[in-house]
Amino acid sequence: MTLSATVTKRLSSGFTLDIDLSAPPGITMLFGASGSGKTTLLRSLAGLIRPDKGRIAIGERVLFDASTGIDVAVQDRHVGYVFQQAALFPHMSLRENIEYGLNHVSGEDRRQRVSTIAESFHIAQILDRRPAHVSGGERQRAALARALVTEPSLLLLDEPLSALDHAIQSRIIDDLRRANEARRIPMIYVTHSHREVYALGERVIAIDDGRAIARGTPHEVLDRPEQSVIANLAGFENVFDARVVERRERSGTMECRIEGSATELEVPLNAAQVGASIRIAIRAGDILVGIEEPRGLSARNVLRGRLVELAAQGPAMVAVVEAGARFIVHLTPTGAESLHLQRGDHVWLIVKTYSCRTAAIQR
Repeated sequence: MTLSATVTKRLSSGFTLDIDLSAPPGITMLFGASGSGKTTLLRSLAGLIRPDKGRIAIGERVLFDASTGIDVAVQDRHVGYVFQQAALFPHMSLRENIEYGLNHVSGEDRRQRVSTIAESFHIAQILDRRPAHVSGGERQRAALARALVTEPSLLLLDEPLSALDHAIQSRIIDDLRRANEARRIPMIYVTHSHREVYALGERVIAIDDGRAIARGTPHEVLDRPEQSVIANLAGFENVFDARVVERRERSGTMECRIEGSATELEVPLNAAQVGASIRIAIRAGDILVGIEEPRGLSARNVLRGRLVELAAQGPAMVAVVEAGARFIVHLTPTGAESLHLQRGDHVWLIVKTYSCRTAAIQR
């Protein structure tokens, strides 16, 4: 069954959500920055917020229709909801938390369903412990199990992995993939992490300021970011508006000049014609730095610039280089140290053609 929803909701803060979506069985990622309306949409789908206008249906079953007055109660929607924090009852064991929605199920069937789903999420051995006595990853697995054991028609996941470390995230992502393959119900997964989008998403809806601004596969939405907000969320620290100055059909490339500068970049060929405006996005980790002019390279983009900033940021060193336009570059601490980089140094930037992602500019 496919989820179809059109939701308009104005909040007291003045923010307005106005979006329509269609989500077939499988994982649809709802991707956007904090405050873009992702959680408001999930709460509307769950029945926790009543939209001002719109319609929500799963298959032929209508959950909400403003025009006819239909508004199915939260407990009757058969919608599972997993929050950013596990939101387990602290006075109950994990087993009791998972059983909470199964009061209508007979004792033996209930035990079997809890046992089966606990095994699938690797928490069968700790079911008698309370949430305070298990790890954050185990609590979130229990929350996922609690949401799925009721066999919902729709699963909503509101940044369920954001509070967990990378290794635990990877293991739970594997669990979610298996759950998706086994159940094939619509799952709406809210995130602002491009890593989670690539790891889990079959489809992506990018949302900004309460509206959908892009839809498609992870590759279509994140690797060809038409809007700066998507490029930044997708991990492209360098985003430039540029103009096509030459097309090279035989080599499959084109030359583009960054707006407001004389800096030119060779990028992969697309449908843009000479004179067209495009957007170029480059990840900071895809740019190499040299202290001497490089020779004998296959990379076509070699830019001379000046180092204007260099600072530690987490595990990386972040450099800002003025090369006609400002480029952000990520280096390892040892890499920066080996080059003896100092502010004011002249450096060369090396950017491979296919490290440059391009998209038409939406005016």
